[in-house]
Amino acid sequence: MKIAMMAAAAALLAVPAMAQDGAAENLVLPGATLAPDCGNLYGLAGRAFCVSAPLVGIGALADTYVAALQSRGWTPAGGEDNRVIFVRRRDAGGCDGLQMQAFYDTSRPAGPDAVGYLGFGPIPGNVCSDQPAVTPAPAQ
Repeated sequence: MKIAMMAAAAALLAVPAMAQDGAAENLVLPGATLAPDCGNLYGLAGRAFCVSAPLVGIGALADTYVAALQSRGWTPAGGEDNRVIFVRRRDAGGCDGLQMQAFYDTSRPAGPDAVGYLGFGPIPGNVCSDQPAVTPAPAQ
């Protein structure tokens, strides 16, 4: 499993504030355990929304989160090894972006009983544009 670091703080549904006020438990799907410390990996503690599960089941759990996010209007729009990028159109135009990253502690054995994590974080700014590309007017 190729591991990449994820950018932080989750807009899965507005995370770190939710994680702090106890509402994050509502974002923990069956098979996942809330992991507010994100395994103390990659400096994500307090900056991202993370859940954990046995590493052997992290792929299936990721699929469950993809389906849950899609049911909330997020569309998978790309990604790479162990990461999915989602977009959701804003009513006022533009898009919000969200990424889901699978990771584990690479300093420990990666057996089936090892703990794996899913971390969720927003992609800042408008990740798509409703504005057509502007073509400069020809010089006269």
